[in-house]
Amino acid sequence: MAAEPQGPSNHARYVPGYHFVLSAILLVVLGWQVMMLVKQPGAPTAIGLGLAVGLVLMFWYMRVFAVTVQDRVIRLEERLRMEALLPANLKPRIPEFSRRQLVALRFASDAELPALAKRVLDEKLTDQKEIKKLIREWRADHLRA
Repeated sequence: MAAEPQGPSNHARYVPGYHFVLSAILLVVLGWQVMMLVKQPGAPTAIGLGLAVGLVLMFWYMRVFAVTVQDRVIRLEERLRMEALLPANLKPRIPEFSRRQLVALRFASDAELPALAKRVLDEKLTDQKEIKKLIREWRADHLRA
């Protein structure tokens, strides 16, 4: 099955087994353990609740850690790309880009990156959704975590 072309409205990646099934299971287990602690207070149910909370935290941090590493790689990749594509007068401004700006700009095509990068800096655009909406030639990213 061919994937639908990426754009600002459909570039987020959801893994159903992780985002929907596993999260639902963990929330049900957490809710169950809270209910059990209320109904049958004691060390065993408190330990069960602690375990359920630990699993929810692990679920959350697994995602946060992966996205953080991905953003660091994107930041490096985009700085290198800008070094190759931006005109000489904009290259000294590369360090001015925030992580969020670089993450949003990764979807801009090579052709439109210089003008869009200048606009983002000059207009001090920081909202990722706003930056992504300015992109006309979307550069798909199918390798994101």
